[in-house]
Amino acid sequence: MRHRKNYAAIDNFRLVAALLIVAIHTAPLASFSESADFLVTYCFGRIGVPFFLMVTGFFVLAPYQRRNANRFSSGQLERMDYGDSGRTGNGSIGKFLRKTAVLYGASTLLYFPLKLYSKNLSDSVGGWLKEIFFDGTFYHLWYLPAVILGCLLLVALLRFCSPLTISAVVFILYIFGVLGDSYYGLVSEVPFFKIVYEGIFQVSSYTRNGIFFAPVFLWLGVLLANGKIKISREHAGVGFVVSMAAMLAEGFLSFHFQWQKHNSLYFLLLPVMFYLFELLLSMRGKEIACARELSMYIYILHPLCIVVVRGVAGVLKMSKLLVEQSLIHYLAVVLVSGVLSLAVVRIKRLFSE
Repeated sequence: MRHRKNYAAIDNFRLVAALLIVAIHTAPLASFSESADFLVTYCFGRIGVPFFLMVTGFFVLAPYQRRNANRFSSGQLERMDYGDSGRTGNGSIGKFLRKTAVLYGASTLLYFPLKLYSKNLSDSVGGWLKEIFFDGTFYHLWYLPAVILGCLLLVALLRFCSPLTISAVVFILYIFGVLGDSYYGLVSEVPFFKIVYEGIFQVSSYTRNGIFFAPVFLWLGVLLANGKIKISREHAGVGFVVSMAAMLAEGFLSFHFQWQKHNSLYFLLLPVMFYLFELLLSMRGKEIACARELSMYIYILHPLCIVVVRGVAGVLKMSKLLVEQSLIHYLAVVLVSGVLSLAVVRIKRLFSE
């Protein structure tokens, strides 16, 4: 049984994860080296989204599992002092899903003018349904339907399956997702797999979604919250470094051989995230003020800030510096996103007082 009450490192890392997601959409090292940018941004940077999924599993789904533990044929799980279930409204999965759906709806409305301006609107009901439930209504918003769908899938599994069965199901789904992502160019050489994946891609443009991607990391968060796994900080640190080095090699290999349809899912991302989360859980410290809220708004607002930076650069005739120089562009987007997000947090708090 694990008693953990200090989650400062987890909360603070939310900001790091948000900045990694900004990097994915701005390619900060592209001006210097395509290979370096790929390894840093599209390999190392891929820890951002799984981290947020694990946080949801840890703080939202784990209490739900404990409340339903008597359904498991394997017997009761030990209860643990949750410490801070208030992060999710007393651990309410229903409240979390409602808040996420509202955030998704508001974000869709926020970015609708940009979609309209860019003439990127779907021209069919099927296209809209595909965007709403899988691809996201703007390119970065896919995470919101993914976490909703992933949570619903796990809630269903928790009601009817044992932890061992759930582990097997989400792992198999993830393997299938990896093969359709970083290894698609390889497996599509087999006619059967090509037909299967082409059918999937009619419904969802990528396997990076709430069925093949989200569940395994949500479940890993649950296991780390409710399980008995505990390793030392030193072992977690070494495990993270070794598994990350191996994942960078995996990513570069799949990139070099042009197997990738996308680059969100890697086999070795699972051990990387396990060791990273264990490392953060072993740390103690003080939470950065507003870290949780800031990370969320940076994630939501940064594509809008990319447009703002490009627009300002054009007006000031500084596109060569602020747009074409990738690292400066990334830092400018981070600065604008941070300032705007902080303003939203402050305004929100003024109205809530």
